[in-house]
Amino acid sequence: MAIPPPPGPEQPQGSYPPPHAQGPYPQLPYRTWGQGYSPYNRPAPVNGLAIAALVLGILCFLPAVGLVLGIVALRQIKKRGERGTGLAVGGMVMSSLGLVLIVLGSLGGFWADFQEGFRDAAAGASGVTFSVDEGECFDAPDGSLEGYAYDVDRVPCTGRHDAEVFANFTMQQESYPGEDRINDIADTKCYALQDRYAMDTWAVPDDVDVYYFTPTRQSWRVGDREITCMFGNMDEKRSLTGSLRNDATTLDADQLAYLEAARVLNTAMDTAPEEYVEDDLPGHRKWADRVSDALTEQAELLRGHTFEPGAAKPVAALVDDIEAARKEWAKAAGARDADAFQRHYDKGAELIDPHRTVTARKALGLDTTPPEYLGGGGDGVGGGDGDDAEV
Repeated sequence: MAIPPPPGPEQPQGSYPPPHAQGPYPQLPYRTWGQGYSPYNRPAPVNGLAIAALVLGILCFLPAVGLVLGIVALRQIKKRGERGTGLAVGGMVMSSLGLVLIVLGSLGGFWADFQEGFRDAAAGASGVTFSVDEGECFDAPDGSLEGYAYDVDRVPCTGRHDAEVFANFTMQQESYPGEDRINDIADTKCYALQDRYAMDTWAVPDDVDVYYFTPTRQSWRVGDREITCMFGNMDEKRSLTGSLRNDATTLDADQLAYLEAARVLNTAMDTAPEEYVEDDLPGHRKWADRVSDALTEQAELLRGHTFEPGAAKPVAALVDDIEAARKEWAKAAGARDADAFQRHYDKGAELIDPHRTVTARKALGLDTTPPEYLGGGGDGVGGGDGDDAEV
């Protein structure tokens, strides 16, 4: 509802129309505006306790006292005919709210949660949570992939960038599981998903590692459940250049067939027991059995694909080594003691040494330098008789 402006000095409120608007009517003098003084219209005083109750209620200081003062003020106003009923009631209401918040806060930190929740709701309404899609690259505002992030600057992957997203997944928990639990989930799943995006792990530089965005307690409250997995340089002063993506969208049929077969073996190799074979022979035997099965599957996948003539011979030689290695790993799986296991393990591991895959990789146009964690370095040429295998 609009409120009309106050009367100006030229036209006091309640005056007759000005002379130029009177038309044929005779001109009349203006009426003066004012209030005559009379001892009979002196206003009643405002109750002092009502004022005090309102002040204590607004400041939320000693709310119990403010509530009591408001009650006493209402009695005095009624008895003495004073003004201030609205002040007393307002002070009582605000003091009562203060008391409720203090009681709830003493029971479980309600006030702190209330304030935090209010900030979170405001943050969610203003779009603090954000998402970066698989295959996108970005720069972090402060150049760091650690700490908290409220937004990122998306940039083309062809140039320099701080990170490249290789996977997103949504957590299914209803209640916030805690920062440590979320980080455990992100760490496990992001590392498991990286070779679906960068299938040729040899092509990932040694100074690149896996990072991730995770929901915070605050963003969880506004519906954030997404974990974003990304590649980034371990040195904050350095960045990435070009995309690390090599999957079905970028590889040819021969490269894809080779790397899919290699992943089968890599997955089995990654399940090795943490204990020494002397301390856990049964666990190592089960692991050797998994590796033997993976080698069988890997050989079948490679033999089932028709490679181009330039890669067919190196891949066939690789398959021969894989089948020979499978026999040794099968014997390790049936070893009666740690010494027997170690003998067959050594022979089987030699046949799938990563350096033996260089010839096939070169023929397929894949990276030929093993990563440092596989003993890489130099020109990628290692021991063996020139046959190839993949780990």
